[in-house]
Amino acid sequence: MFQFAWLWIWLLLPLPWLLPRLLPPASPSDGGTLFAPFTLALAGTATESQRELGGDRLRRSLALLCWLLLLSAAARPQWLGEPLELPETGRNLLLAVDVSGSMETEDLGAETTTRLDVVKRVVGEFLERREGDRIGLILFGSQAYLQSPLSLDRYTVKTLLDEAVIGIAGRETAIGDAIGLALRRLRGAEGEAVLILLTDGANTTGNVSPRKAAQLAAQEGLRIHTVGIGGKARAVRGLFGMRLVNPAADLDEESLQFIAETTGGHYFRASDREELERIYQQLDELEPVTRGSRTVRPVAELYPWPLAAGFVLSLGTALAGYRRGGGSR
Repeated sequence: MFQFAWLWIWLLLPLPWLLPRLLPPASPSDGGTLFAPFTLALAGTATESQRELGGDRLRRSLALLCWLLLLSAAARPQWLGEPLELPETGRNLLLAVDVSGSMETEDLGAETTTRLDVVKRVVGEFLERREGDRIGLILFGSQAYLQSPLSLDRYTVKTLLDEAVIGIAGRETAIGDAIGLALRRLRGAEGEAVLILLTDGANTTGNVSPRKAAQLAAQEGLRIHTVGIGGKARAVRGLFGMRLVNPAADLDEESLQFIAETTGGHYFRASDREELERIYQQLDELEPVTRGSRTVRPVAELYPWPLAAGFVLSLGTALAGYRRGGGSR
């Protein structure tokens, strides 16, 4: 669809007709500094030629056409494309995933399947359901790294998560640094901010303690949901009989609960893949996707065309007048 963005510009259309009638006529000069008798002949010749050939009428028509082209360019002619609906939400969702050395433990699903492999599948399915959210990804071990900034492209975030390997950020666990990095990335961002932090251990390194980071997050309005993973304790027959083995012995549930409660979030505990899937389904309910949208239309600016046409026309008119003047001499 074609439109003018500034229609009020067309109110200036009668300006060339009004100005000669509103402004006082120019006073004739009392004297000249240069006497050129041939100008009288030129004036007379030009007047006769214009009357014979209609030159005066042609010049006025060309001047009017140049004025119309100039107004057309100033009114910002535009071509509007077909309406497009873009998903829109007010939520910024950051996922912080533990990739420390303990994530290679095989206790959440089938044998030879590490904790990280299970997390990739479950969180990947969670990402597919989050259409419209701005999602970012943090990977943390001994250090925390922003793997993906906030983006509507959840498929790229899923790909980056799938490419993560155990130990890429170090073998230890810096939970406090992961929260601190999330705070830095979300500071100043518009809309609601949520962090989902998943880990299987306790904070063993880093510059900021998890509890201090949680208090800072609460002050900034960042809500944190924490997910602790690790298999259940089970009896194992050993050389000296049965003994109890707890794969999640390193999990600091007290700190994870403190982080969630301090920031207004929830703490979840998963001991197998099925529980982890249910947790992320609950997170879908706690943080429902805002399926709003806004309609936009691509706009192509067309003002260069009438502007260029007006320039070429005025230049041609000036050159034609110059040639006529030169030929008279």
